[in-house]
Amino acid sequence: MSHLRAGDIVSRRKGLVMHRGIALGDGRVLHNTPLLGEHICTESEFRAGRRLHVHRLDGEARGRVMGRAMDHAPRGYNVLTNNCEHTVTRHTTGAAHSPQLRSWIIGSGLAAAAFAVTRHPAVAAAAYAAGRELGRRLGAKLTR
Repeated sequence: MSHLRAGDIVSRRKGLVMHRGIALGDGRVLHNTPLLGEHICTESEFRAGRRLHVHRLDGEARGRVMGRAMDHAPRGYNVLTNNCEHTVTRHTTGAAHSPQLRSWIIGSGLAAAAFAVTRHPAVAAAAYAAGRELGRRLGAKLTR
């Protein structure tokens, strides 16, 4: 029996990023993958042998998430406009966005600019880390 409650936000490591989904209850998870787009799978399939992180929402938010999840028409995957985070944030906030993608883009942009100016990999790496943190903080402010 799964310990997940309907409306929990679940995530697991997938390479360099966190893969996200929404627990639907009865051991099912709604998520979005490149090959299948938005679909429902078992918790075990979602977990893929990795540690599962669970973010529990309050009762009101859980009700909104489940209402949107049960009422949605599945969409295809697009890394820039409809990845797993877009799917989760669309259901949790009503507006799709991807904080991980934003932080990767800001970090990469700052790293490229720093490397173009200095031609020093360590400076580019520091700029990348600073950009990722900036993207994370910007995302936190936007979702409040």
